[in-house]
Order: sequence, then C-alpha cells, then structure tokens
Amino acid sequence: MNTLHKRPLYDLDAPNASTGIINGKSSNVLNWDDVRFPWAYPLYKNMLANFWTPFEINMAHDVRQYKELTTDERDAFNKIIGLLASLDSIQTDYSLRVADFLTDSSLVALMVTLSFQEVVHNQSYSYILSSVVNKQKQDEIFDYWKHDEMLKERNAFIFEGYQRFADHPTPRTFMESIVLDVVLEGLNFYSGFSFFYNLAHNQKMVSTSTMINYINRDEQLHVYLFTNIFKALLQEYPELNNQETSRFVQETFRRAAELEIKWGRYIIGDRIEGIDMDDLEAYIKFIANKRVNQLGIDRPFEGYRTNPLPWIKAYADANSIKSDFFEQKSRQYSKVSDVNGFDEL
Repeated sequence: MNTLHKRPLYDLDAPNASTGIINGKSSNVLNWDDVRFPWAYPLYKNMLANFWTPFEINMAHDVRQYKELTTDERDAFNKIIGLLASLDSIQTDYSLRVADFLTDSSLVALMVTLSFQEVVHNQSYSYILSSVVNKQKQDEIFDYWKHDEMLKERNAFIFEGYQRFADHPTPRTFMESIVLDVVLEGLNFYSGFSFFYNLAHNQKMVSTSTMINYINRDEQLHVYLFTNIFKALLQEYPELNNQETSRFVQETFRRAAELEIKWGRYIIGDRIEGIDMDDLEAYIKFIANKRVNQLGIDRPFEGYRTNPLPWIKAYADANSIKSDFFEQKSRQYSKVSDVNGFDEL
C-alpha cells in the first residue's frame, strides 16, 4: 500500500492487457483490441476527433475588439489567460508523471495524448496574447502566477498536492493527486471560462471564446479519463475505498470551490456586465457537485443541482462537432496564411 512502482519499459513475461491500473504486470505493448478497460478506446477516438490547433482561428476581429474592451474587461482577460497558462503548463508535466506509474498501456497512451493537448492549450494562450498585446505585456501576463497573491493561493492548493505525489509516490498520494486533477480540469477553469463566454454572448472577442470552447471540450474528456482512473483505483485498492477518501474528496472540492469563488469575486466581482456574482457562485458550486458526483461520491453542497447560468452551453456535450457555443451550429474557418490574421487588419 505504501509503495508505488514505475512501469518497466517492457516485460517479456507479462500479458499485453495489464493486471492492474498501478503496480500491475504488463508487457507495455499496446494492442487496442486487447485492453482491460472498455471505455479506453472510445475515449481515445474522441480525443483524436477533438483535434484542433490555434492557427485554425482567425484573430483579426479580436485584435480590434480588445482595444474596445473596458479597463476591467481587459484586466480580467489578461489575468484569466495568465491563470490558464500557469495551470495548463504544470498540468502537462503532471500528467506525464502520472503516466510513469500507470501499468496499463492504453491508459498511458491516453495520458500522453492528454499531455499533448495541454501543450496545444498552452500554445493557444500565447497565440491569443501575441495577437492582442506586445511581447513585454505577454511576458508580464505569463508571470502573474508568480506575483499575484490571489493566483498564488489558488494554484498552491493544486500544485502542492501534485508535488506531494511527485515527491512521495504512493497509492494514496496518487489517488489524492487524481482528485486534485479533477479540481483543476473540471472546476478551476470554469469561472474563467464563464468570463470568455459572457464576452462572446455579447459579441465580443468571439475568436478567443471559440478557442476557449475547444479547450473546454478537451478538458471534459480529461475529466472523464481521470474520474475513470479514480474509480478503477478504488476497485483495485479497496483499502482506499473508505470514508476517509470520501471525506477527502468532499473537503477538497469544498475548499476548491471557496478558492474559485474568492478568485471570481477578485477578478470579476460586480465589474463585468452580464455576470452576476451570486449566480457565478452558484454555478461554481453546481460544477463542484457535478464533478464529485462523477467521482462516485456524495455531493459536497446541498442543492445546486441545476445550472444557474443556462446561457453557458459549452460544457454540455464533449462529443459534439466543433460549433459556436452560443449558436450550436457548425462554423467554417478560413485558415490564414500569416500569423494571427494580421494581414486582414
């Protein structure tokens, strides 16, 4: 129970289909027709179907509109991008560290695909910022997480749990880091996402919001992967399937929701037209309940069973085709030849 072994590079004496999600036996050769988890291959296909790159999206209109945003909107825009960049950067490395300990080769393949998608997400933040601000401002935004006390508090809650797993890998610290991952990918982005969707709802920064929508769809699949890993882990390690783990999940999401609400009041508050802070707080608790329920644990907040921000549709269907979240219809993009569409200004 106190030891977690890294997966060997290969094992001639082990089957292709693993004997355990961690600390199991596997040849480390992947045959998609010989894997343990029936959900693994459909998820892989969905992750591939979601493939996109930032260069598909023409930023020309957003370049013009950024200058027309209010001071509060620009400040929120910059700081939320800084938050997302810091989270997805650490997430890329964390997911690869998780892959080191997964015995099942199909789950390793999914984790590597996830890591690549996080790299694309991070590239998209650079792409957005290089479109609307100069290099000096972009560097400043990417350093917000180092200096902004609110961001440091939010991020530390996740990063310190990740670091505990990295420093002392055991089945328990592995499990706890998985829960924190679901917090990061399934809750920590959502007040920020709502800001971008609200802008697009008002026909502002639509290209940026479309890119955020694509990221959102990827993150839903990532949450699906990690919640399935969590549930498989509890099945294989019944000593982890107890009240202590249930309390950890609920308390973790309660604290995460508190931090997310605190961040929302700091970055959005009553300064952004179209977002009511009481509704945003209820939305955060609704999302927290949704994620904990996906983990198979009783919801941490009484009530909050319906979405109080019904105009946000992006989270609803991770398997849909690429579409405008506010129109729900297929969108065609003209790929530009020069970076970020500046040739069209």
